[in-house]
Amino acid sequence: MSGYPWAEFTANMAAAAGAALAVMLIVFVPAAAKGTHRLVDVAWGLAFTAVAVASYVLSGDYGDDTRRLLITGATAVWGVRLAAHIAWRGRGHGEDPRYDRMLAKAPGNRTLYALRAVYLLQAALVWLISLPVQAAQYAPEPVGPLTLVGLVVFATGLVFEAVGDFQLARFKADPAHRGRIMDRGLWSWTRHPNYFGDFLVWWGLYLMACGNWQVAAVSLISPVVMTFLLTRGSGKRLLENHMAGRPGYAAYVKRTSGFFPRPPRRPSGQEQ
Repeated sequence: MSGYPWAEFTANMAAAAGAALAVMLIVFVPAAAKGTHRLVDVAWGLAFTAVAVASYVLSGDYGDDTRRLLITGATAVWGVRLAAHIAWRGRGHGEDPRYDRMLAKAPGNRTLYALRAVYLLQAALVWLISLPVQAAQYAPEPVGPLTLVGLVVFATGLVFEAVGDFQLARFKADPAHRGRIMDRGLWSWTRHPNYFGDFLVWWGLYLMACGNWQVAAVSLISPVVMTFLLTRGSGKRLLENHMAGRPGYAAYVKRTSGFFPRPPRRPSGQEQ
């Protein structure tokens, strides 16, 4: 593609991988010392922020300034908010059951297995999923309608995710709700408003990056992989397996969408 600095973008990809890896390793040190690897979930959002900021600095004057600022700022807002929320939610708690189950099956040294199977894997995923953020920094085309559509999709996802997190935190804070299923607010429209919000966030960032078809093709893998993780990988599937035995959850599943929001179904036989 004429005008796109592919050599510089390739160098940026290496630097972005280093930024993601650095965040994960920095968090790994205290997590390994405490034996509590749930800290990696805090590093997830921070690693995306580090990649966005590093890519912005390295891209210099290559790309359109407005696009660069928009996508870097959007990624940083999403990443820092997510990290802060997860850190606040996990305060005072021990190890996440997901990591307990995973590391209980570790072949050999548990800490080294955590480094390989959790931190290095997540660093690689951050690098891969952040490709639109990296590529957008070098796109010379000015911001157009597709960028603005992407910004709206991103903002909708960010609000959806943040509101869902807030509603769930407020619900759990009430002792009267202990053991009950959260089925109010956005959680009555989808069982996973936070995951659906993430879905919109990454498709929005992808659209913001699409200044031309080549960049769009290179970075399409990002929202596709994130969608798979949220719906079939470590997101929705694992959480629902964990929740399956809770009282009232089967009825909640029957009346509430598994991912894309819609009004809750009425119980069978109820008048319309």
